[in-house]
Amino acid sequence: MWETIKRAFRLKELRKRIWITLFLFILFRLGTYIPVPGIDRAAIQALVQKGGFLALLDLFSGGGFGNFSIFALSVIPYINASIILQLLTAVIPALERLAKEGEAGQKKMARYTRQLTIFLATLQAFSVVVMFQNYLVSTSILLKIVIISSLVAGSYIVLWLGEIMTDKGIGNGVSLIIFAGIVSRLPVGVIEMKQLYFAHSLSIGSIVGEILGMLVLIVVVIFAYQAERRIPVQYAKRIVGRKVYGGQSTYIPLRLVQAGVLPIIFAVSVMMFPQTLGQFWPTSWFTLHIATPFFGNPSGFRYNLIYFGLIVFFTYFYTSLTYDPIKLGDDLQKYGGFIPGIRPGTRTAEYIAGVLNKIVLPTSIFLGLVAVVPNLIFRNMAVSAFVFGGTSVLIIIGVSLETVREIEAYLLMRHYKGFLK
Repeated sequence: MWETIKRAFRLKELRKRIWITLFLFILFRLGTYIPVPGIDRAAIQALVQKGGFLALLDLFSGGGFGNFSIFALSVIPYINASIILQLLTAVIPALERLAKEGEAGQKKMARYTRQLTIFLATLQAFSVVVMFQNYLVSTSILLKIVIISSLVAGSYIVLWLGEIMTDKGIGNGVSLIIFAGIVSRLPVGVIEMKQLYFAHSLSIGSIVGEILGMLVLIVVVIFAYQAERRIPVQYAKRIVGRKVYGGQSTYIPLRLVQAGVLPIIFAVSVMMFPQTLGQFWPTSWFTLHIATPFFGNPSGFRYNLIYFGLIVFFTYFYTSLTYDPIKLGDDLQKYGGFIPGIRPGTRTAEYIAGVLNKIVLPTSIFLGLVAVVPNLIFRNMAVSAFVFGGTSVLIIIGVSLETVREIEAYLLMRHYKGFLK
């Protein structure tokens, strides 16, 4: 592996992309320490340390929310905007046609996503000001405008860093920013565990059990991300002039986890949204009977039940976007390929759809259980369920493997043996 890393750094283009990614990581981490003026940050930090919704938001912002920095909102508004637009694309024909118009359509969709991101960032920043108005150093309108503007500008800067990372760096920029935020909180979790041990709030047996459980979880998650179902494909022979083409056997690799970490990230973002709305009407029926009981306690049973359902939904949703069985069947028939024992065309599409359904159901249940079960276990412990929970493990491993695959692609273009061989 170390030899592969050396060879990767010998490639000028790949080396440049890696350094750009690392540099953008540093900028993101610096931004989480640039404070927003006019608020008692010590009081905010104390609220975050109590856990709940604020601790989860702090985890995804890499500590930016606890520091109440300009990056406090992180990429959460952008993720919510992406969810809304992609759901609308599935039900509004005009948006669906726009998304299929190639590069020009994708640019328009990206512009709409940015515009919706600014609106949602403004909405969330305003809700934050309402939620923490007792901790402001002044009640002036000007100070509130400054705080809202700082948070919105910081959220857009994070989005901009993510887009640069995607275009000029390695991997998906938004996923890598969330990855960086979670990884940066791991030392904090270790320090917290150490303090609890010396305070006799956590036994050595609990620590050992937690470490062993994490190792088992990591192995299982890696196995799931690497597993794939291979559908055999045979290409018919074609004679063109004096040459014979085709006749070879290959396969269609269907990964067990088709959508990667997106179902997890989007499910978490949706779970945060009701709490954001609840800040506008803290004494309303919605806040008292919906937002707080169902979405206010990430270690509660009702929260995790909804969280599990959202992961299942987004797993199915993104798998349907990733693979189109009808198009895949038509492409096979167009290029003379067929699945042995299956008639080309409609029957092939139906067969691929059936295989996908058999894969997605257990996968969605698996991802949901991995994300939810650690939360329910850790709720009786003093250790943070977010830092060491299934959600963090799924995101860290998923983003790492996707980034390694992209590096692998660059190495294979240069005939280098990659990480995953």
